[in-house]
Amino acid sequence: MVCSATVVQDPANPGKSNMVWTAGHCVHAGKKGGWYRNIAFVPSYNDAGKSAKELETAPKEEVAPYGVWWGDWAQTSDQWIEQGGSTGGDGASYDFAVIHVTPEKGGDGKSLEETVGSALPVDFNAPAVQKVKDMTAIGYPAAPPYEGQTLYSCQDKPGRLSLNESDPTMYRIGCSMTAGSSGGGWVTTGSDGKPALVSNTSIGPVTSGWLAGPRLGDDAKGVYDAVSGKFAGQ
Repeated sequence: MVCSATVVQDPANPGKSNMVWTAGHCVHAGKKGGWYRNIAFVPSYNDAGKSAKELETAPKEEVAPYGVWWGDWAQTSDQWIEQGGSTGGDGASYDFAVIHVTPEKGGDGKSLEETVGSALPVDFNAPAVQKVKDMTAIGYPAAPPYEGQTLYSCQDKPGRLSLNESDPTMYRIGCSMTAGSSGGGWVTTGSDGKPALVSNTSIGPVTSGWLAGPRLGDDAKGVYDAVSGKFAGQ
């Protein structure tokens, strides 16, 4: 599995977050599977924009400028675990997850947020679609025509996607990013007027053309708060 993710703030450790936001299907296979293991996060992967061939011989510092951070805890929604499917929209409205990471051995002891220099707040009261001017989805698409080595972004005014009546509606934007961009953050102006993470890439058609992401509400906040609380003061 290859996915994208975003460094987010940790309420229990202000300015020193080791929390990463991604999609539920990036950490758990859903109703027919289990948890993925050996999850690594590489912030600003290949931010020099080297080609796949150049990366074969590039020094580690250029491929992983802020090191490799290993997941020591991952949590997703109960709904994703119970309903999530490998294709289609099953569980997609709850397809979000939080990973807590720890640095590689031999580091300087700084947190992920201190190391990369910033972390996004997560807005669980993001405005309704009609009040959003635009959203920007960020990720590393890996399925053709992309190769997974370069960061891309899409910006669009969102619409709504309803998969079934019982599940919350999702945000939907026009975007050509493919598999691999899953889990990448969706950023817009939050309820306080500042940039915030309000969703993550969940699903899109195989042929690409659009992406959908869950609206983050109480269930998402529960996952976020649980991971934050588990590592409070660490």
